[in-house]
Amino acid sequence: MPPHEYSETRRFIGDLKACIECGNCTLWCPVYEEEQLESSVARGKQKMIRELLAGEREYTEEFEDLMSKCTLCMACTEHCPFKSQVHSVIIGSRADKVKSRGIGFPSKFIYQWLIPRRTLFGNVVRIASWLQWIFLPRTEARIRHLPLFLSGLGKGRHIPSIASKFLRQMVPSVNRPRGARKVPMKVGYFIGCANDFIFPHIGQMTIDFLTKHGVEVLVPKGQGCCGAPVWLGVGDFETGRKLADINTRVFQDVEYIITDCATCASALKEYPKYLANTPARYDVYNGFAAKVRDLTDFLVNVLNLPQLAYESSAEVKGRRVTWHDPCHAIRYLGIREQPRAILKSLPDVEFVEMVRADHCCGMAGAFSLHYYDLSKKIADKKAETIKESGADIVATSCPGCMIHLTDTLRRKKMPQKVMNIIELLR
Repeated sequence: MPPHEYSETRRFIGDLKACIECGNCTLWCPVYEEEQLESSVARGKQKMIRELLAGEREYTEEFEDLMSKCTLCMACTEHCPFKSQVHSVIIGSRADKVKSRGIGFPSKFIYQWLIPRRTLFGNVVRIASWLQWIFLPRTEARIRHLPLFLSGLGKGRHIPSIASKFLRQMVPSVNRPRGARKVPMKVGYFIGCANDFIFPHIGQMTIDFLTKHGVEVLVPKGQGCCGAPVWLGVGDFETGRKLADINTRVFQDVEYIITDCATCASALKEYPKYLANTPARYDVYNGFAAKVRDLTDFLVNVLNLPQLAYESSAEVKGRRVTWHDPCHAIRYLGIREQPRAILKSLPDVEFVEMVRADHCCGMAGAFSLHYYDLSKKIADKKAETIKESGADIVATSCPGCMIHLTDTLRRKKMPQKVMNIIELLR
């Protein structure tokens, strides 16, 4: 690829120029912490990208691998003196690679054909749910353990079972609050893939909690994936735009768009930044992004619910709870105090702060699939801080983090349970 064709990477050239190579990022990068390689950290990656744009380096498979070996946690940006957003440069470089060389099989089928076709996607997941009873023997509760003959896919990791019934099959399109005396606030609920296919009870609990507090919740059945695995992870901006166009269209007539998945929330909010390739698209995406709210932010800052509104579920009464900050929540969305305010309001629950609660758990979507051994090392440090906290329950707001943390705790034979924050509320 000629140097002048790196258009998506060059969009973020300001972030490349902002880096003064001070090395502060080496103190915070979870990947560098394990590998101690310059190519693992923001400073090294930005140097390689500058060489790429100058024609001094080729976009080889090795270069692609080094760009993929990043959790996009933004810890480097948070602690950078000039707030250089290297994750944006990396995402741009991934997009340029896709524009130039496309996506190979089977990724092409998964990202360009399966995920954008929600019905087909659901059917494939349904078939997988039938096969899980054959190939994924039960270990405990809803957790499956991939046997050795499937190690190429999961490398022995614990994964949650696929739900017997998907969320979009369980809830109506319109969910009205009971006995409302005035016109209720109307919001849309963004389902997300994990809550649809793996944790439908979480989505149902979110909808029930909102309607209980006077909010009408619309669940458009035409909505699709937020696109994070497609355009953010792989760099397929064109397919990402197709997904964004679908989601912006079906959520037009709501005041807010609520999601209880931090990754989905951040991806939806970043449509204008990465995917808006025309002024018209920018206006639509920007208006859509302005409506998107993380569930805890909506409860605390929009509904402004009093402390008495939060009642503890029977399962968590008398327990110690700690909070894991998903990277997409704390650094992409700025969500820090809202979930803690809710947890501290719960009666008969002791909240304990975890050391480095905002340290990446190592999930990062496809990162944990391609670099599972590395992601385990990152997660092991999180497990240590969970143990030190003395908590019985680890609460969070990202289904991906829930999956990876549960895998980690089971692997290390730790007793703590991982729960979405909505599961702690009655």
